[in-house]
Amino acid sequence: MPIDQHGDAVLDGLSIRALPKVSLHDHLDGALRPATIIELADAAGIDVPETDADDLADWFAEKSDSGSLVEYLKTFDLTTAVMQTREGLTRVAREFVEDLAADGVIYGEVRWAPEQHLAGGLSLDEVVEAVQEGIEEGEDAAESSGRDIRVGQLITAMRHTERSLEIARLAVDWRERGAVGFDIAGPEDGFPPSKHRAAFDYLASEFFPTTVHAGEAAGLDSIRSALIDGRALRLGHGVRLAQDLEVVSRAGEEVLVQFGDLARWVRDREIPLELSPSSNLQTGAIEAWGTLMEDHPFDLLYQLGFAVTVNVDNRLQSRTSLTRELALLAEVFEYGLDDLETFQLNAAAGAFLPVEEREELIELIADGFER
Repeated sequence: MPIDQHGDAVLDGLSIRALPKVSLHDHLDGALRPATIIELADAAGIDVPETDADDLADWFAEKSDSGSLVEYLKTFDLTTAVMQTREGLTRVAREFVEDLAADGVIYGEVRWAPEQHLAGGLSLDEVVEAVQEGIEEGEDAAESSGRDIRVGQLITAMRHTERSLEIARLAVDWRERGAVGFDIAGPEDGFPPSKHRAAFDYLASEFFPTTVHAGEAAGLDSIRSALIDGRALRLGHGVRLAQDLEVVSRAGEEVLVQFGDLARWVRDREIPLELSPSSNLQTGAIEAWGTLMEDHPFDLLYQLGFAVTVNVDNRLQSRTSLTRELALLAEVFEYGLDDLETFQLNAAAGAFLPVEEREELIELIADGFER
């Protein structure tokens, strides 16, 4: 299914880009416009590998396609470097929201780690305030162009540092001012959620929702820790949960699968999986199954009834959009509009919003797909 010059694709005669969508797993420092990076870097005296926006986009895509999460994460050294001032953070956040709205997203959650943006002398509160200002500017800009979008912050702690409890308190402090949830990110293997149990205990005591990166660069133990130690209401990626599924037999299109206890728990409790197909290929998250999109266990998980959602992870590094991810899946697995609608309804149901607002979001999606 070709993506046109406007980043759109057509399914069953309808524009995928125009369909109402929900984005749950989208990193702020992985969504910068290449031209913005060049401008902010020039103002800050930071060297960039390419001074042309298209060439810089190519550089990010090439460096990110390594098959290793550790190598993939190195590209963020440049993006975070230009996000150390209030002006830079606000601009990046504003453009983040504008780009989501242009892609048909009506609700999004942006995850980012405040502790990575203090080199310019700002405090934790000041960087969160700067990002919130940009989000609100982006929402206003979208509204003025005829698009409605709401974006909430997922305040994130880096799992290889020792600041998770401090960041958890920061998230709770901002819960009425834009923060909707908490996450841990960074190198997963060797840094399980259990190392941050104090932060998760505090968040649980405050009834503050968490999503945890798990099952991307590490396996079932990481997912188990996310659920038990992190009290995760969603799994960031969670793709390696498929390792807890054993295909016993195949007869034509009929597949008999044996569930492990962990997989059955996640499926039966409808814990959303924040799957990011292109990113999962780039980081080697699906290497146990193959290296092509058709090898991704997305369809297996979907057909078995897991609450799968579709996400971009990092739009810049994967040179993608939510429209593109949906188009890729539709082409590879022959999905129709009903399937794409299911993915959006799953995401809406898993959004960190009050139930009344989730129900409203579900109605907007249903109405949009019906039209």
